[in-house]
Amino acid sequence: MQISANSPVTIHYTLTLPNGDIVESSCGGDPLSYIHGTDALVAGLERALEGKSAGDRIAISVNPEDGYGERRDDLIQTIPRNIFQFDGKIENGMRFQADTGSGIELVTVISVDEENITVDGNHPMAGETLNFVVDIVEVGKPSES
Repeated sequence: MQISANSPVTIHYTLTLPNGDIVESSCGGDPLSYIHGTDALVAGLERALEGKSAGDRIAISVNPEDGYGERRDDLIQTIPRNIFQFDGKIENGMRFQADTGSGIELVTVISVDEENITVDGNHPMAGETLNFVVDIVEVGKPSES
């Protein structure tokens, strides 16, 4: 059976950056299961899996525009500490949910001082080329949606 819209799919994958650093891998653990065509994966990877079958292996590089997008400076914002709603010590690298006016988004703290907190709304892997090696474990019959 080939991967198509609404197919339940199970894969093992390894994600690396161009320098070879492994970002994430399901190998040696539980495989990832998802419904194809529901934006569960980055767009470039999902397109590459379309039409593939159980037992297939693909290696693909996904450019930022088909992955987590390009980095955007307009997603970096400095917020006065007194309106930042968090009890406790705030440190660089912490992630928070923020109401952006267009929905809830995850932001990462990139700078903290006595008066302000600077957050970055970019995905941590925005601007990166993503290299995937994927082994397709199982492809089910598409659901009627």
